[in-house]
Amino acid sequence: MINNFFIIELNNHDVQELWFQQDGATCHTARATIDLLKDTFGDRLISRFGPVNWPPRSCDLTPLDYFLWGYVKSLVYADKLQTLDHLEDNIRHVIADIRPQMLEKVIENWTSRLDYIRASRGSPMPEIIFKM
Repeated sequence: MINNFFIIELNNHDVQELWFQQDGATCHTARATIDLLKDTFGDRLISRFGPVNWPPRSCDLTPLDYFLWGYVKSLVYADKLQTLDHLEDNIRHVIADIRPQMLEKVIENWTSRLDYIRASRGSPMPEIIFKM
């Protein structure tokens, strides 16, 4: 699903520098959605039906899964949301407040995860190795 919130946020960025990643859930891969995403992101679409395939069992490999969604959700819902506008404002503020140093740590951790997966020949990770 691509909603107005997503389109508004997209318009605030140079799309030529953005990658879009989605999982393979069938509700996210309708033909119209995939066509729009391919038109918008070209070869920078990571999706089950995109030019860059979503890696199998990727929760160990994907910073969106092992870090971002949980982090954002924990802060967005820290106060009692009363309206959709309040929710959208919280999401915008939490995302805007993510500092480059935090993203650098996420990338360092991602590299460690890739090293582990490579050394274990693709085995799932037995524990979480995210450190802040």
